[in-house]
Amino acid sequence: QVQLVESGGGLVQAGGSLRLSCAASGRTFTSYAMGWFRQAPGKEREFVAAIGWSGRSSYYTDSVQGRFIISRDSAKNMVYLQMSSLKPEDTAVYYCAAENTPRRIAASPAMGQPTFYGYWGQGTQVTVSS
Repeated sequence: QVQLVESGGGLVQAGGSLRLSCAASGRTFTSYAMGWFRQAPGKEREFVAAIGWSGRSSYYTDSVQGRFIISRDSAKNMVYLQMSSLKPEDTAVYYCAAENTPRRIAASPAMGQPTFYGYWGQGTQVTVSS
């Protein structure tokens, strides 16, 4: 059974940092592109960042560009989201996702669509206080 489990969320002051982790199990995700999404109360789920299968390419939404870094450790089946200079508007539940079919592709704007992904975690809460 495929599972994605996020961790690392919490409460942090504006300007602070957090690192989210996503542990994948049930299969090897080496060939899968991976992504992070977030959903704030009363809002739709939105794309945050994606990383290509090799880890050498990434793609970010404009609002986090320069503040967040996505990375992966394929040997450990892990994906990370390092978040810095956090703002209250970053408050949301953050979700890890894996593409629906392994295609060994580089990160691209297409990975900003939820339909690109076939596997989702349960989410981890990030709260940024002002």
